[in-house]
Amino acid sequence: MKKVISFFIMFLIINSLLTACWSRKELNEIAIVTAIGIDKSKDGYQVSVQIVNPAEIAGKTSTGRTEVIRFMKTGDTIFEAMRRLSTDVPRRIYVAHLRQIVIGEELAKEGIGKVVDVFSRHHEIRSDFFLAVAKGSKAYDILNVQTALEKNPGTKISNALETSGKIWAPTTTVTINELVTSMISKGKEPILTGVYVYGNPEAGSAYSNVQNVSPKTGIKIDDIGVFKNDKLIGWLNEKESKGFNYITDKVKATIVTFPCEDGRITVATIRSKTKLKGIMEKGKPKISINVTSEGNVGEVGCKFDLTKPEKIKELNEKYQKSIKGTIEAVIKKVQEDYQSDIFGFGEVIHRENPKAWKRLQQDWDQEFAKLEVTINVKAEIRRLGTINDSFQKEIQEQ
Repeated sequence: MKKVISFFIMFLIINSLLTACWSRKELNEIAIVTAIGIDKSKDGYQVSVQIVNPAEIAGKTSTGRTEVIRFMKTGDTIFEAMRRLSTDVPRRIYVAHLRQIVIGEELAKEGIGKVVDVFSRHHEIRSDFFLAVAKGSKAYDILNVQTALEKNPGTKISNALETSGKIWAPTTTVTINELVTSMISKGKEPILTGVYVYGNPEAGSAYSNVQNVSPKTGIKIDDIGVFKNDKLIGWLNEKESKGFNYITDKVKATIVTFPCEDGRITVATIRSKTKLKGIMEKGKPKISINVTSEGNVGEVGCKFDLTKPEKIKELNEKYQKSIKGTIEAVIKKVQEDYQSDIFGFGEVIHRENPKAWKRLQQDWDQEFAKLEVTINVKAEIRRLGTINDSFQKEIQEQ
């Protein structure tokens, strides 16, 4: 009898634990946010949220409504502005599925520390979303555009950042954890990729914008923003942004082009690896950048005989020289114009020689500006494609 009573009590305890989830949130009670825009305003901050219209996203037939809706409020703080959204949004704001945060350029120049603080503290937000800067515009303009292919503009930006970073290389993804690590590090400064609107942002909000074969308004990602502490201080161009990714070992695949007689040759980099080494020589820090890249010939737009070994050797030298020139360009730009160690050279010195770093870190901006950097590139062409000779050569010889 005692065993029966014990079993019954245990059953009641287990059953009470499985009856429901105390923190449940029903789908018809929440507004799912996929993107947030933060801008500076005269009252403090302007927060824009992009909320999914679930009936339109999941429905089998279109109702004629947009897939996402943008709401916007201002407040003395970011958190206050987000709570004020409840006066317009009929459901509870739910940010667990956040994919993208866009920060207006004006606010980024003033400082993004407060933005990072609020989204690092929020218990509902996962840490795998990306951040970007609205280059030359407001964040609310970015979130106001209807995008083709991707129904959700926030998803479009995050997917484009990932795809471009994997196959093109002048852009990169940055998560909240990566940004915080760079901001608190003594030997590395933050960066964020830029995103901008082409065309008219107001016209881009209309559903008719994505009904055209060539939308007149859209969103593009381009270039990397350089920060010092938490403030945006300038931009790298496309070539310099690619050089940054080479140095920081973020190039997975990209394209390298260089001139040849009356045209250009394109090599598709299929893999690349960078190793940084820091040394102290006569009391001065030095950095060695060692890049190993492999590529395939993608296009030959000139008379260039790939059947000859000496031409293959020449092609390897051009490939190597092009990568080295890209890296040299970004180091020169950042050292001369920004004096901001976005490459993490200080962290390399710290790892290699903690004692020397203890002395250098107080004046690292000045040390970085005059830092001697050696670049070693080993680049090899692996495949020439399914043909050896160029059609251009055949055509011109006719």
